[in-house]
Amino acid sequence: MSFLIVFGALCFLMAVAYRGFSVILFAPVAAMGAVFLTDPAAVPAAFSGVYMERMVGFVKDYFPVFLLGAVFGKMIEISGFSKSIVSAVIGMVGEREAILSIVLVGAILTYGGVSLFVVVFAVYPFAAEMFRQSHIPKRLIPGAIALGAFSFTMDSLPGTPQIQNIIPTTYFKTNAFAAPALGVIGGVFILFAGMAWLEWRRKRAQAAGEGYGEGHINEPPPMEHEKLAPAWLAILPLVLVFGLNKLFTTLIKTGYGASYDLKLPAMAAPIHVAVDKLLAVWAVEGALLMGIAVVAVFAWRPVSARFAEGGKAAVAGALLASINTASEYGFGAVIATLPGFLVIRDALGGIPNPLVREAVTVTSLAGITGSASGGMSIALAAMSEQFITAAKAHGIPMEVLHRVAAMASGGMDTLPHNGAVITLLMVCGLTHRQSYKDIFAVTIIKTMAVFVVIGVYQLTGWV
Repeated sequence: MSFLIVFGALCFLMAVAYRGFSVILFAPVAAMGAVFLTDPAAVPAAFSGVYMERMVGFVKDYFPVFLLGAVFGKMIEISGFSKSIVSAVIGMVGEREAILSIVLVGAILTYGGVSLFVVVFAVYPFAAEMFRQSHIPKRLIPGAIALGAFSFTMDSLPGTPQIQNIIPTTYFKTNAFAAPALGVIGGVFILFAGMAWLEWRRKRAQAAGEGYGEGHINEPPPMEHEKLAPAWLAILPLVLVFGLNKLFTTLIKTGYGASYDLKLPAMAAPIHVAVDKLLAVWAVEGALLMGIAVVAVFAWRPVSARFAEGGKAAVAGALLASINTASEYGFGAVIATLPGFLVIRDALGGIPNPLVREAVTVTSLAGITGSASGGMSIALAAMSEQFITAAKAHGIPMEVLHRVAAMASGGMDTLPHNGAVITLLMVCGLTHRQSYKDIFAVTIIKTMAVFVVIGVYQLTGWV
């Protein structure tokens, strides 16, 4: 019965998310419903002492990353730098390689620190124009954007500033560049396998005589020819974010050590800050701040003219994304206190390989919640100590745990109820029936990649 309560709460949350209802509203409903069926008297205390505590704790740790990423991405967009990057990529790859061009543009933007949601809005108009000119079915656009923005640069490649690569650092005391060899191997596997799938789908459509199609909705207006910033200038802020992230990681670790006691004149007692848990968070925040400053300096005129409205949109997006994820985190924290979760934990504990156990746990919860960051946060909050203990017993470095957790979170997270998937299809004016098949293929490829990486580590010991 205890397992059915937990399973029912998870299914309820997944169902309401799939139907488009707000997770912020229904995550506490699902969590408190499970508590009520377990112990009705515990509901108020569980809500205040567990759900809200964990939800607020997540916001405290990660909201600045969400906010700065959203602002940086919006500034890249309104400055016109995103258009310059797209134009440069098309010029290098060629207009005939429309799918590869869109994948590479999405990858460059996300690896440079632009929020996933911002990438969708920035890339879609160019994708529609290129696919129309190349007579490629519009229904393949979401798969191409998902491969570029939601996959290997989100959680595989070392140093990516996306939140999915930052969350594991607070549990394993690692940094964003953990396990670089494994991350690159996983990223290359995803890119080549994903491109093979999309090209196969394009060729099948071409053989069937299918073109871009007609009667589509949300079609962007024809692209206007305008003077664009030089490509080197447009990509400079992205390169700086990546480089400064690495530099700040080293400087903060050297300058502060593992901890810092904050003592200001008016404070009654010092505050102990665990720097080793916040190292990656501070580094990426500093890098994004510098990236924002560089965009403002080099594109002052367009940014100053449009930042008021653009800033509001960025803040609204960051608030929604962070509170959504925090709500799922609070939900997971409550579920982890219930007897039914012990049944799940013990069942997963029967998987002998600690890396496979971690991957299955994280990707399963990411799939159930429809969120890579939410599912990973639930899994690591409840079971990170067990993962660490098992890894130490098998001599597995924490960096490998970090990379496996990050990549597993980006596996089954893109099920139909995932917020990014719903947003992507909405922006493209397409339905799940038309385009989800290709997104799901990318999802399967991402899920396979984490087990490829585990196999590589077991065979070679590479980190």
